Amino acid sequence: MSKVCQITGKTAQIGNNVSHSKHRTKRSFDVNLFSKKFFYVEEDCWIQLRISAAGLRLINKVGLDAALKQAVAKGFVDWKDIKVIGD
Repeated sequence: MSKVCQITGKTAQIGNNVSHSKHRTKRSFDVNLFSKKFFYVEEDCWIQLRISAAGLRLINKVGLDAALKQAVAKGFVDWKDIKVIGD
């Protein structure tokens, strides 16, 4: 499974480790991702999303339905990619 937030579309970024002698080596800055279950009231079911901490804050701010609609409109997630639990 790729390291992409399903709500915000955040992905890992590439940067450098910089030593004391200023020697640079490539590294990646991963996203703070975790799996979280939500009760989707509009469909009356539980869903599981891989979201970042920023995605969780967005869901708390605008609501789950609005956040999912924004993510689908921007192309971060497709409705068929959302995992439904317990059906």
